[in-house]
Amino acid sequence: MTGLQAVEYERPAAAVLLVMLPLAARYPLAQPQGVFAAALATLQSQLGPAVRVLQIDEASYPAIMSSFAPAQLPASVLMHHGVELWCCSGLPDAAEIDALLVGKNGGAGATR
Repeated sequence: MTGLQAVEYERPAAAVLLVMLPLAARYPLAQPQGVFAAALATLQSQLGPAVRVLQIDEASYPAIMSSFAPAQLPASVLMHHGVELWCCSGLPDAAEIDALLVGKNGGAGATR
């Protein structure tokens, strides 16, 4: 031991992007779930660890869906430390989320 102590740094809490998706049975004209899953996987890889992308549907998370009550689906809500920062109809792009995080964190945007 050299007298130096290992210091553990607490990683800042990631923002969470809730993406509320329609159920195929309820919305037969909606895009297939596989299309949404691929788009969300791409979005997650673009955002990296700064934002956790979560897929929300009525069957699995009815309380979340009813609490946000989106006017149309898909809908996206960006949360950080339990506070809603932003919401929109549809799927956002990574640049839009990065810009929001840079504004909210005083210049500390998403890291890739």
